[in-house]
Amino acid sequence: MKSQINTLRQLQELVLTRDEHHQTGDGSHLDALNDSIAELQKKLSPQVAGIYENLYKKSHVFISAMTNNCCAVCGMQVPIAHGQLVKMAQHLVTCSSCGRILFADDAVVNTSEAPDRDNPKTGISRFSAEDLMIPDLKAKSKEEAIAQLAEQMQKAGFISNADNLVTAALERESILSTAMEGGMMAFPHVRGVEGGGLALALGVSKKGFDWNGEKVHLVFLSAIPVAVSAFYLRLMSGIVKAFAKDSAMKSVIDADTPAALWRALQKTTRATVK
Repeated sequence: MKSQINTLRQLQELVLTRDEHHQTGDGSHLDALNDSIAELQKKLSPQVAGIYENLYKKSHVFISAMTNNCCAVCGMQVPIAHGQLVKMAQHLVTCSSCGRILFADDAVVNTSEAPDRDNPKTGISRFSAEDLMIPDLKAKSKEEAIAQLAEQMQKAGFISNADNLVTAALERESILSTAMEGGMMAFPHVRGVEGGGLALALGVSKKGFDWNGEKVHLVFLSAIPVAVSAFYLRLMSGIVKAFAKDSAMKSVIDADTPAALWRALQKTTRATVK
């Protein structure tokens, strides 16, 4: 059953990747994503496939980590006996509250509760902060950009392990690039990072650099708990909408300190990120 659970986890990542592509892509990769999803679905046993199909109709988040003996999505406490079955992974165990399939949390990265911030927790302030801003990203590649941002997230106390976040983010990039087609932005991220809230860091490259054939100036790195996967799609959409105007892009690129970049990001996203 462990192989079936791993297949479901891969399937959920591809499904959510497809959802992201609907938000920011041009549709050119949808056929490949659909083919990959279909291939994974074939690996499910008839029983597991039936459970998956019923859950998928309700939500594209159909499998959830069990973190601290609770369902990471709905927060319901998992009975001790059921928790042991989840860890053994010999049978499918579903959450008694939300019905999602549970798996033992083996995350090598965790988010932390956000440090105290001076800014009110509204808009983008709910999951980012001035100390997650890098106005002078030195990166010349996606690997360097993700590493620099991950190190900043760990330094600021938002994640537990920068190296593991980098590895996971690059694995996600291998599925489909998060650079927008002609959009000057990239959205590398890792899902299933539990322990706290969504954390987002922003790095700005004044000159820009190549990211899978796209010239990127802004890199948004996110660590995403499974429970807020659907919200992350809205967040991406809000950021893309906010930077549709050249003036918004210029205000962020021109910022020369973390404080100035943070102010520019807040102002730019005020109307689109709620």
